[in-house]
Amino acid sequence: MRILGIDPGYAIVGWGVLRAEGGRFVPLASGAIETRAGVPFDARLEQIYTQIGEVLTRWKPQAAAVEKLYFSKNKTTAIGVAHARGVLLLACRQAKCPIYEYTPMQVKQAVTGYGGAKKPQVMEMTRRLLHLKEVPRPDDTADALALAITHAQASASVLRREALGVYRLPTRF
Repeated sequence: MRILGIDPGYAIVGWGVLRAEGGRFVPLASGAIETRAGVPFDARLEQIYTQIGEVLTRWKPQAAAVEKLYFSKNKTTAIGVAHARGVLLLACRQAKCPIYEYTPMQVKQAVTGYGGAKKPQVMEMTRRLLHLKEVPRPDDTADALALAITHAQASASVLRREALGVYRLPTRF
């Protein structure tokens, strides 16, 4: 199964594609969509939409794992991320790619075995699980790959999906 992980943002959107086969993960591609501050916000959203569309067209993932939005202390940032997340979900939907959402705690649990793991632990385990020489940069790219790993593990069994509390956005194509 080819899985696209997406770490939403409006300054940086991390993305990573991996193939899950027999409990192993093979990284296929990863990167970040970076938009510049000072550019009109609608133009930044358009750039995100266009570039994630190119990733979807190129890699044709069978599932997208997207970080569930949670409110941070900075509501202005949260609203901007919500807008960016909306265009990311729309692009996946238009590409007919089923969308699955995961909380940061679910990702930590799936990747490290501990829901309270710190970011460096998640990044290092992502590197190890993907047999990479270095942790992917920027951090958003590593987070996206961790999301894809989370979905690969969750989709492997019904019990695992239930344990992680996987939520799939409704789709009707």
